[in-house]
Amino acid sequence: MTKQNPSSLPLASPAPENAPGTPPWQSSQKKPSPEARLSKKTWLLIVLLSFVGQVAWALENNFFNLFIQDVFNASLSDVALMVSASALTATATTLFVGAWSDRVGKRKAFIGVGTILWGISIIVFAYLQTISIALAGTTAAAMALGVTLTIVFDCVMTFFGSLANDSCFNAWVTDITTEKNRGKVEGVNSAMPLLAMLAVFGGAMFLMIVRPDGTVTYDYPLFFLIIGCAVIALGIVVLALMRDSSPERRETGGYLASVFYGFKPSSLSENKTLYLVLLSYLVFATALQVFMPYYVLYLRLPYVLGESYVFVMAPGIVIAAIFTIFYGKRVDRHGFLRSVIAPLVLFVVGCMVLALLNGMAFVFVGSVLMLSGYLGAVACFGAEVRNNTPAGYVGLFQGVRIFMVVLIPMLVGPWIGSLVSASSDAVGFGVVGDGFTPSSLIFLAGAIVALFTFAVLLLVRRRQSEKA
Repeated sequence: MTKQNPSSLPLASPAPENAPGTPPWQSSQKKPSPEARLSKKTWLLIVLLSFVGQVAWALENNFFNLFIQDVFNASLSDVALMVSASALTATATTLFVGAWSDRVGKRKAFIGVGTILWGISIIVFAYLQTISIALAGTTAAAMALGVTLTIVFDCVMTFFGSLANDSCFNAWVTDITTEKNRGKVEGVNSAMPLLAMLAVFGGAMFLMIVRPDGTVTYDYPLFFLIIGCAVIALGIVVLALMRDSSPERRETGGYLASVFYGFKPSSLSENKTLYLVLLSYLVFATALQVFMPYYVLYLRLPYVLGESYVFVMAPGIVIAAIFTIFYGKRVDRHGFLRSVIAPLVLFVVGCMVLALLNGMAFVFVGSVLMLSGYLGAVACFGAEVRNNTPAGYVGLFQGVRIFMVVLIPMLVGPWIGSLVSASSDAVGFGVVGDGFTPSSLIFLAGAIVALFTFAVLLLVRRRQSEKA
């Protein structure tokens, strides 16, 4: 096991609460030095793992749906099945692998090997059409088999990605950071999803194919090969450069008991602040999911921005990312509650502008405010979740985090947006005809849900006052 250089990579963060029933081993954890700093090599790994990992997720979220429809003529129910299966796979993987990495006291092997296998699984998609044609007897059978294989390998890809990224990379970041620098790190991490999406869409423009009938598709095999090879290279870099955070091995109790520890009532009572922060994060993430799945579809409507949407979305993402990278430092200086309010207000105001005003200038301003608030709030929530994650359970709680702030919001939020658009008739920009078209009222609905975040934050404040 590679040992840490304590001057650059502090050990796991101390347990945030000393409630009765805290396991004896937990009190033996060493507190990291407040003066600890992350080395340049560590920062390089954080940026690379966060950005390249988010590029892989952006590919899945935005182009696997197009791939299965363009290549195999999949139905909307097939797409919905693939998305649901992937979300459940990510949650289960993060729960089980996170607990496993805690028990063996290792992160590096999971991140490095998992990332390499993640890249290989992406490359497989470049050959799914060839495999389907070779194994099936007819064109119809090849199409059906292709849909099945795409869904199966999406789950395989998600398994390796969640193993390396959602579970162990996030645990490693918590291990090596302290309350003195987590806001700064989260500011960088939080900016990466949208920057990665910008990179993926920008790269896709060079792989675009215009069919004779005017419809657009992409050179999917080359797309998957490029990103798959980049992810494999990242895994090799991890194995070569990363120092394991070497969390204290914990083998008390059975493996399944440790996997589900985070869902036990006793765990909730011992870590009340953590669960209240996660609850506020859940509400905010649900508000985001009310409109985010339809955000690009709305911008692309001909009476909103049309195909010029990229000239609004791209600079909006860049401005929001820069804001978040710098805003993350505020969390380190002023704490969670004093920092999270401003981005939440920006988010709500941005949503209101998008809901009530039309035209390129208003859509740009609303998008910048909404995206800045979204990324800034995520940086605040992410840092505070890390600050309150009990040492020795860092990997395990990555699964709890995914369950609360990814799975539940993804299962609830989009249905709220769909219902609002379907029932809005002629109210709100973007609703025409009888088909489903995103209405601008999805942003209003998102703003309303986000307001409930403030109510949960009052409970967080009360809890922190009780601890003081």
